[in-house]
Amino acid sequence: MLWLEPLEQLLESVVLITRFCLEAISVLCVVVGLAKTVGLAITLNRQQRKEGFPFNQVRLKFGLWLALALEFQLGADILSTTVTPTTQDLIKLALIAVIRTFLNYFLGKEMADEMALERERLALSQQRRQE
Repeated sequence: MLWLEPLEQLLESVVLITRFCLEAISVLCVVVGLAKTVGLAITLNRQQRKEGFPFNQVRLKFGLWLALALEFQLGADILSTTVTPTTQDLIKLALIAVIRTFLNYFLGKEMADEMALERERLALSQQRRQE
């Protein structure tokens, strides 16, 4: 099976490069999310000084980017254990996957709740304007 060794090395290289790309995309998501969130915060602060700062809107924006970054990180972690995983690597992946999945689940749940509240506030605001 000597012909398989170069293929295994190629697979390891592809996994390493892909893992790096996924981690880089994750970092990029956080950085872009931070920049967009700061931009939104500045814009909203200028527009809505009388009504108060819409903290939830800003939090939701950043939360979406963090959830996306977590997905890319989980993909990178899964890839890192595809080539010759040890038992310790698999246990580490399982723990990381559980933690990140819970983080993502609760972040998504909180964002959904906040979006529902934001829609209610918007509907109430529009209703007040019509009256």
